[in-house]
Amino acid sequence: MPSVLQGGTRRRGRSRRARARRRGPVVVLLVLLLAVAAVLILHPLSARRQSDVRHAASATPPAGLRARAPRPAAPAFPLAPAYGRAPAGVALRVHFKQPPRAALLWNVRTGRFLYARDPARRVRIASLTKMMTAILVADHSRPGERVLVTRQALAYHGSGVGILPRGHRVRLETMLYGLLLPSGNDAAIALAQHVAGTVRAFVGRMNAEIRSLGLPCTRYSTVSGFVDGGNYSCAYDLAYEAGQMLRRPRLARIIRTRDAVLPFPTKGGKIYLANNNPLLRLRYPGTLGVKTGYTDAAGRCLVSVVRRGRTELGVVMLHSVDPAGQSEKLFAAGFRALRAS
Repeated sequence: MPSVLQGGTRRRGRSRRARARRRGPVVVLLVLLLAVAAVLILHPLSARRQSDVRHAASATPPAGLRARAPRPAAPAFPLAPAYGRAPAGVALRVHFKQPPRAALLWNVRTGRFLYARDPARRVRIASLTKMMTAILVADHSRPGERVLVTRQALAYHGSGVGILPRGHRVRLETMLYGLLLPSGNDAAIALAQHVAGTVRAFVGRMNAEIRSLGLPCTRYSTVSGFVDGGNYSCAYDLAYEAGQMLRRPRLARIIRTRDAVLPFPTKGGKIYLANNNPLLRLRYPGTLGVKTGYTDAAGRCLVSVVRRGRTELGVVMLHSVDPAGQSEKLFAAGFRALRAS
């Protein structure tokens, strides 16, 4: 006969099993309620994310400038981390009797720096300003557009295309050649007005573009570079801009052109333009451009790229007594070092 203790143990076991059976449906119900609540909470968030994505994809570009073309890939080298110290990989020592104020030699394809002299130093850049002017025009225009020659464009100072007919419309591509070959300040003004409405608005867009690219050396106060006050950059930033020009086929084609004959709304229907890049004028082998600059404050400046075989080297030469000769010296040293490596 079982003891009282054994009987009590059996009764407690049956009681626990009964309570467990009663709790089972409650637990299942709670789990189901929690699952439903999770679906109700997460579904609106997912729908909102999908709506945001659809909205971003269909958003129209902001007013003030024409739609931007897809931005070409950035150069291989990261610029900003190198600011304020000698860039990694610099190996060449090149002696100049009268050295430039700042200079940089780099491998365009790999991004490796080969020579540097104060590459982060802010200096005046004169008409090297037109590199960014050309980049923005190329991104916000089509070659077949017509550019109005305004009174403000004809009130330019310094270098210019010089025979732009007031009140006429000139093919945009012709104006780009006028901007980059003879470094026309009149073309810079007309193109800025065509793209942004006013020169001031275009300058604002230039500075916004520099901020978006993360280039801290540069600031623009003009579309042409004729006035140097508040208009400056450094060798690092200009090297980046040179790479951006080469990545735009329209601009790459223009800057490597030595002489051009283009349609123009004057007697004869043509205009003859010559590139003032000294390396192109001297037929330095493999020259691909890019841009010259000169004012009293900036001195003589030159940004250039040269190709030999499959190698492309770039030089930024700022405030130089002989930008062509000193650039050639850097190119020779750079190609020689690469052949020996």
